[in-house]
Amino acid sequence: MSDDIPTYLPAEWHEQDAVQLTWPHAATDWQPILAEVTSCYIDMAREISSRVYLIIVTPEPSHVRTLLAGHLPAANLRHVTFCQAPTDDTWARDHGFITLLASDGPHLLDFRFNGWGDKFAAEQDNRICRRMAEQGILDGHYEDHLDFVLEGGSIESDGQGTILTTSQCLLAPHRNQPLTQAQIEERLLATLHAKRILWLDHGYLAGDDTDSHVDTLARLCPDDTIAYVKCTDTDDEHYDELLLMEAQLQAFRTTAGKPYRLIPLPMAKAVYDEDGTRLPATYANFLVTNGAVLTPTYGDTATDLLAQQQLHEAFPGRDIVGIDCRPLIIQHGSLHCCTMQFPTGTAGRLKETAKD
Repeated sequence: MSDDIPTYLPAEWHEQDAVQLTWPHAATDWQPILAEVTSCYIDMAREISSRVYLIIVTPEPSHVRTLLAGHLPAANLRHVTFCQAPTDDTWARDHGFITLLASDGPHLLDFRFNGWGDKFAAEQDNRICRRMAEQGILDGHYEDHLDFVLEGGSIESDGQGTILTTSQCLLAPHRNQPLTQAQIEERLLATLHAKRILWLDHGYLAGDDTDSHVDTLARLCPDDTIAYVKCTDTDDEHYDELLLMEAQLQAFRTTAGKPYRLIPLPMAKAVYDEDGTRLPATYANFLVTNGAVLTPTYGDTATDLLAQQQLHEAFPGRDIVGIDCRPLIIQHGSLHCCTMQFPTGTAGRLKETAKD
């Protein structure tokens, strides 16, 4: 990079070197449906490794390597590397590095992950970034920000200095109290080298454990576009809040003072667990990677296809690839929650390893 490039948080559609998955195993909450969720992870691994390098965090590298050898082409397997680490769970979006780009190369920011406000055990997941740094998995300058709770699913960047987030999450209990919203904003602007923050004050999904992560509700897309969840059923419990969220999105302005181009994503058909609890199925939880958008599907063909058509409008020229995420939402997450992307400049060591 040239010396005149400022430090910034790239958009997810910036060219990528790698994507991280943290693999499910029998000592996690996935144990009752381990076969089903592993199949979903194999599908994600296949699609990711065909486009970028895939980093798999797992306490069992040999087991996962053998498993993938039976399902992935040899060319894909050469793009897979492992970080051996004990894990509490699998939500790489929230315990993975948040990567800035700068004139001196990538900066790998390690924030504190505390199980979405001390709801779940997270001590081992909170150490994954340090273990990746110790094992030399990625190229970049490690930055310790462990005095501040920040989950990757709670922020969106347009790569031009705008951050989109939700007040419900960043101001939720057990995150960064007693900091005020103004103090949190100041910290984010300084740490992420951003120019402004757009705060969404409305929107939620039933069954969500994250206190309304923005990546379940509204996503920044290229060319001043926002894709967002829209509920049209007046009898649905989400209708009022998502209508208020839509109104706030309509009121947002770009840095040029223009309205955003808004692309509504359909509300996923209601899905419930065996106890009758509604699960947080959302089409906003997609992953953008090189040449493609991996998007969750939930077994409702018409709505799945409509969501994919809308995402094609948001990301023209990219393949729209559906991944069946019904196993994932049983543990209250989806595709984007399981992944963390790393932009160009982070995978020099992975490329050298792939040559061996």
